[in-house]
Amino acid sequence: MPPAPTPATTPLAEPLRDKHGRAITDLRLSVTDRCNYRCVYCRAGDGAAPFTELSLDELLRLSRIFVSLGIQKIRLTGGEPLLRRDLLDLVRSLAALRTPTGDPLEIALTTNGHLLAPVAQPLRDAGLSRITISMDAVDPEAFARITRVPGSYTHVLAGLRAAQAAGFQSIKINAVLLRGFNDDQIEPFAALARSEQVIVRFIEFMPLEEDRVWSPQVVVPLREILSRLNRIAPLVELPPNHPSETARRYAFAPDLAAGLRGEIGIIAPVSQPFCGHCSRIRLTSDGKLRTCLFSQSDHDLHGLLQRGTSDADLAAHIRRIVDRKEERHHIGEPGFQKPSRSMVHIGG
Repeated sequence: MPPAPTPATTPLAEPLRDKHGRAITDLRLSVTDRCNYRCVYCRAGDGAAPFTELSLDELLRLSRIFVSLGIQKIRLTGGEPLLRRDLLDLVRSLAALRTPTGDPLEIALTTNGHLLAPVAQPLRDAGLSRITISMDAVDPEAFARITRVPGSYTHVLAGLRAAQAAGFQSIKINAVLLRGFNDDQIEPFAALARSEQVIVRFIEFMPLEEDRVWSPQVVVPLREILSRLNRIAPLVELPPNHPSETARRYAFAPDLAAGLRGEIGIIAPVSQPFCGHCSRIRLTSDGKLRTCLFSQSDHDLHGLLQRGTSDADLAAHIRRIVDRKEERHHIGEPGFQKPSRSMVHIGG
């Protein structure tokens, strides 16, 4: 039986906002930096650093504090979050939390899908709201080449089907595009969105790994993706679900007319940044708070936990950090610096 709803730790005095007036309502919570894939554009699994994870109690305590400050959505990321044995316990406990206004949290999960099939229904039963599957190719051979795990595509497809059978709505597929590497998968992904009635989101490649070579020439920009998709069938742009949504939403006109739910999203942080409506902050797998994916510094909340800092002092500290959130990133501009942490620690 799921735990009874738990109110936020303190009444919300005022929404969590930064100095630019943006309401901060979304927390990306990295629950591990372990991963069972060794994707060619990522450092996960290459032995670059020891694995780091907060305990379940630490994750829940910090989550309660964030919810008390007005966080409405928590996305569980990694690494690969399904590698945590206590993930179901975490989801159940988060599902029992209530915001200061008495509303339940939206709890989302980003996974590579390899381990999803046997746990999709238990996750749904535990209270998980949404699932996003990271999947950079539709062709099995290309997929194995990217993940460096033979037979991985079969496992991910089984995970997608299990999520559908469990009743998850609006399942998202995230595909990072690199020119000359997997940009030939755009049209097959469009076919997947239409056949499986899922949301496929293409993501412009960002300079996130400090030991990888990034250049504008590797990026497949939004306008090129749209041009290729329009050759399949005319696209219709859909309104955003909310102002801080990262993806521009599209549907194929024939599908829209037929009432089908397949959808295309394009996340374009390089060619068309969306920083002006950013509502997100991130907690790394080792308990560091980051106010932007491209921050040059992070803030050690785990250390404060270990020193016995009270919930009230932690909340006040988080407010001070968020107030200084960066106005925007500067990808492609002179002086741009890659993030100070690897993506496997920051979380997707």
